[in-house]
Amino acid sequence: MKTKKYNLKGFLAGMVALPSICFAQPEPADFDYEYVGVAVQREGMHVWGSSPVIGPKGKVHLYVAQWPMGTRSNFSGWFKDCEIAHYVGDTPEGPFEFVRVAVPDQDGMFNSPHNPTIKEIDGRYVLSFIVNENNNLKTQRIVMYVADDLNDTWRPVSGGEADGTILRKSEKSTDWSYTAQLGVSNPTLIKKDDKYYLYNKSVIKKNPKAKRGNYTYGVAIADKLEGPYIHQPTQVTEIGMGIEDSYAFSLNDTVYMLSRDFGSKKGSHGGGLLWKSKDGLHFPTKDITRSFEHLTHYIGDEALSKAKVHRGDKTGRLERPQILFVDDKPAYLYMATGTNATPGYGSLSHVFRMKPNK
Repeated sequence: MKTKKYNLKGFLAGMVALPSICFAQPEPADFDYEYVGVAVQREGMHVWGSSPVIGPKGKVHLYVAQWPMGTRSNFSGWFKDCEIAHYVGDTPEGPFEFVRVAVPDQDGMFNSPHNPTIKEIDGRYVLSFIVNENNNLKTQRIVMYVADDLNDTWRPVSGGEADGTILRKSEKSTDWSYTAQLGVSNPTLIKKDDKYYLYNKSVIKKNPKAKRGNYTYGVAIADKLEGPYIHQPTQVTEIGMGIEDSYAFSLNDTVYMLSRDFGSKKGSHGGGLLWKSKDGLHFPTKDITRSFEHLTHYIGDEALSKAKVHRGDKTGRLERPQILFVDDKPAYLYMATGTNATPGYGSLSHVFRMKPNK
């Protein structure tokens, strides 16, 4: 990727100045996405998702799921061999360099840490992700770590289990996710009204005779950042309106979730949806709008005409949206795709500028 050279101090100062001109009280649906380029790819590895945060020295840190190519078939290494890696760049547009493995795969009962998402909340960094037990997707659970810096000296949150497990499948028969088939997964965290909302996905059945599960999001709420987090009894998205890879954030007194268009409800399956909620507890289907599109929408069909498809198809289905905020405004979007035109490289992540749509 060709990247412009920036004076970082001036670059960030310029970004801070943008809200008064471009980002004045925006609705996220009013954003266009301008393709910048590859964020992270690594020879011989699959890269899946990149969650960004700005560090104390102005550098941009990405927490990335990655695993070796060729060790498993059908892309299944994500739940068998994955680790969470730390990359850093001088600007949101990269280039990004590998720093270290932040959360290693421990196999066994703490297997294949995956789908990381990072936030800075209350002056601390919070890293949430999923693990499973012995490659069994039915055992998926959510782990949460905290740290005062980005040196990867993470510690498990005090309100969870000893290893940092903060949320498992509900054991209360009155909770919506009691029948979850694949545990709980794909966390996304916000602070709202001095409480902490940990949104999470479960695959449930409408009824015991249903053949296929419904991909649905709920929320667990805590009074303290480090928990404990308590499942809310009712889901936040309507059953039957599939949702996957949600990223939650709040802006202008509204809670939003940016997600895949799982099931092609508002267009092709390669793009995404924007969900809206006034209370953070219910995201009405009637308020959902189309958001981003598949990768070739931005870079053209020819760019991927000879690409290898590790997951998805030749359009470059985009998944795992994660937003970088600058001056408390959405500024960059990082997304993963399983389609790569570079030989010897697996899935990868891309970066987009978020631009107000006039």
